[in-house]
Amino acid sequence: MSFLKRLLGNNDRDIMRPLWHATVGTSREAEWYSEGHAADTVDGRFDMIALVMALVLLRMEASKQLGPKTGLLTELFVADMDRQLRDSGVGDLKVGKTMGLLMEALGGRIGTLREALANGDDEALAVVLQRNMRLTTEDLPLALAARTRTLHHDLAAMPDEALLAGQLRP
Repeated sequence: MSFLKRLLGNNDRDIMRPLWHATVGTSREAEWYSEGHAADTVDGRFDMIALVMALVLLRMEASKQLGPKTGLLTELFVADMDRQLRDSGVGDLKVGKTMGLLMEALGGRIGTLREALANGDDEALAVVLQRNMRLTTEDLPLALAARTRTLHHDLAAMPDEALLAGQLRP
C-alpha cells in the first residue's frame, strides 16, 4: 500500500470500519454487564470486545468473501487497543509487550469459542466464558453463554454485505 494512500486514509481497512465500530458498540451493550455479569471495568470491557471480536472473526472465517479480510479487522483492533493503551499512560516500552498479551488473549478466545460453540451446549460455553473472562459473579454465567450463542447465530444469519456495513443482528 502506498504512503500516499495511507496518508489520505484511503486504505483497505476503511471498508472494515463500520464492522469494527459495530463490534465495539455491541460489546458495550448494557445487557452483557447487567444480565451476563461481565465486569464493567477496563479489563472486563476488553474481555467483552475480545468476545464480540472473536465471534465476528469466526463468522468472517466462514465466508469465502470475508475470510481473507479478517486481518484487516484485526488491524483495526490492534490500532484501537494500541491507542487506548497509550491514552491510558502505558509507556512506549510496554505497549508492544502488552499488545502481544492482548493478541494472545484474542487468539485464545477464538480457539476456545470455536470449540464451545460447535458442541451446542450452553453450560460448556458458560464454563469457557467463566474461565476466560472477568465476571461479577462466581456462579456459572449461563445468561452470558445464552447471549453469546444468540449473537453467534445472529452473525451466522447476516449476509456478508450487511455484516461489512456494520449490521451484527437481523
